[in-house]
Amino acid sequence: MTENFANIADLTGAFRLPELVSYQDHTVVSREIIRKPSGTLTVFAFDADEGLSEHTAPFDALVYLLDGTAEITIDGKPHTVREGEMILMPAHRPHALKAVTRFKMLLVMIK
Repeated sequence: MTENFANIADLTGAFRLPELVSYQDHTVVSREIIRKPSGTLTVFAFDADEGLSEHTAPFDALVYLLDGTAEITIDGKPHTVREGEMILMPAHRPHALKAVTRFKMLLVMIK
């Protein structure tokens, strides 16, 4: 694997998404699995109390929690999302993420 991009040739068999990215103290870590003109798949690991400030994206985004608990705010409304749950962040709507506990997630962006 390269620093921030998973080598697809290494992922042709079954694999565990949470193992593609490791927690690091006081930071957010990401690893892109797929980057295509139609969208991306990225795995993230957020340390406790870390997050992404409010922003918008031009594409719909689906977040699936692999581990832990996150607060995901969409259009100013907070949502608690736990391991095994997912939430849709619609295109062009402001959203932010904050780690309630350490958490890992799969982000699916569809263009």
